[in-house]
Amino acid sequence: MDQFLSQIFAVIHQIPFGTVTTYGEVARMAGYPGYARHVGKALGNLPEGSKLPWFRVINSQGKISLSGADFVRQRDKLLAEQIEVNQNGRINLRKYKWQP
Repeated sequence: MDQFLSQIFAVIHQIPFGTVTTYGEVARMAGYPGYARHVGKALGNLPEGSKLPWFRVINSQGKISLSGADFVRQRDKLLAEQIEVNQNGRINLRKYKWQP
């Protein structure tokens, strides 16, 4: 599992400012296609204050998957990077998706 986490975190660390990608794309780029849910779980277990740009990872529908205060925290971080987020947490993947 440590190898998995290090690969996942290495990919997320590369996501540029002002762009997003999906859990599935992170898993695929890390060499673990089909492990999108595991990416989400790994991000959910990050320690408080982590420098990893976890907030740049969204679901395949182009939406924030979190709810409540976590939704607001992720939305605010995306907005701070000039990424447009609608009221439902949707981001335009055509405009903001990272193309490595």
